[in-house]
Amino acid sequence: MSTSTASRTRNRPAYRCTECGWTTSKWVGRCGECQAWGTVTDEGPASSGPRTVAASPAHTPARPIAEIDVAAAQAAPTRVDELDRVLGGGLVPGAVVLLAGEPGVGKSTLLLEVASTYARGADGRDDRTVLYVTGEESAGQVRLRAERVGALAPTLLLAAETDLATVLGHVEATSPDLLVVDSVQTVASAEVDGAPGGVSQVREVAAALIAVAKEKQVPVLLVGHVTKDGTVAGPRTLEHLVDVVCQFEGDRHSRLRMVRAVKNRFGPTDEVGCFELSETGIVGLSDPSGLFLSHLGAGVPGTCVTVTLEGRRPLALEIQSLVAPSPLANPRRTTSGLESSRLAMILAVLHRHGGLRLADQDVYVSTIGGAKITEPAADLATALAIVSARTGEPMPTGTVALGEVGLAGDIRPVTGLDRRVGEAARLGFVRAVVPAGAAVKAPPGMQLLEARHLAEAVELAGVADAPDREPGRPRGERG
Repeated sequence: MSTSTASRTRNRPAYRCTECGWTTSKWVGRCGECQAWGTVTDEGPASSGPRTVAASPAHTPARPIAEIDVAAAQAAPTRVDELDRVLGGGLVPGAVVLLAGEPGVGKSTLLLEVASTYARGADGRDDRTVLYVTGEESAGQVRLRAERVGALAPTLLLAAETDLATVLGHVEATSPDLLVVDSVQTVASAEVDGAPGGVSQVREVAAALIAVAKEKQVPVLLVGHVTKDGTVAGPRTLEHLVDVVCQFEGDRHSRLRMVRAVKNRFGPTDEVGCFELSETGIVGLSDPSGLFLSHLGAGVPGTCVTVTLEGRRPLALEIQSLVAPSPLANPRRTTSGLESSRLAMILAVLHRHGGLRLADQDVYVSTIGGAKITEPAADLATALAIVSARTGEPMPTGTVALGEVGLAGDIRPVTGLDRRVGEAARLGFVRAVVPAGAAVKAPPGMQLLEARHLAEAVELAGVADAPDREPGRPRGERG
């Protein structure tokens, strides 16, 4: 290769994917490694060797880890108990928390409540300064919502800005104890090309706010948008840069909202915070089980209660089922709050190992209160609710069902069975159908009915069809 050819090769522009780091000598619209669109950017001329930086003297020498002072890194409670549960005790100085959720789920309302309670301090006095920067709403709109939810505090400062330099100027002028930015996709820097919310803009804004948080030891709360599939919008590096990533979930037709930590450098990621969203604001729920249980009374066929685990928190959920003759060649299988594929598997097991004929029946299964069930521990309760709806035999009063149903019809153990049974006993349930051989002690007043097979569980639950009554006819009516 000639000298001129080698020189042109070294000076050829290099392009790098901002998501995964994949490089190419030619610009493409889609990354060849992670298949992301619009993430390949110009990195300047390609270097013939590794880049080196001259060493500079350190401002502070390295010290043994045991000598590092941790008193300044203790978490300060926000006094919003459900959020403190998820964060691991509160906000750590210098920590950057990213709260992501769908539009209208209540992210701004929650952070406005957090900003107000944090400004008032633990003793109820307004002794901490909080700067709330809004880029999506005007200052008047935020003021009206703060008045509606009771979040007015003298030391809660509000600024409607979308320029990064101006936001940093507000931080320098106010020296806040907490910074809230709603949202990170609406703030842009004049030094970076691209529209607000773009890959380069989000990275620049996040890097600048993180640098301010670490330098001034100020906790920062960032609001993030989500994509259609529910993931955080923007570059993937945004989630790697921040210290905590929280997902704010909830059905807009339900009052329940849940905050769960996807990433947490200061606490566990298996905790869930429950909130109730209303016209007067958002309130933490220390005992949310009542939202998922109907109060229609006992003796209703097609219902069964189970206990799920959201993180380490047990929640009692009621599953309802309706089985009706179908006029269609292909009967309907409709779910709300459960996975349709899981329902199809349970129906197949009931047909093969339970002797339940549902080929000409429409089956509808739903949860109460808009709750979503993703774990297999609710399989047994779902199966018993379907059998109860088909036979017309209601579950006995005070009975819950816990267990996973296998393809062979066996009842498998589930994790955290002791916590599930304890929560059921606390709520007043007296009988629990559980997998056989489970190493769990029955709480006082609770009777454990162990079942190895689905047919055995149906008999123990008392929802088997009576021999002298037509299936589906209510109790007391003979065929």
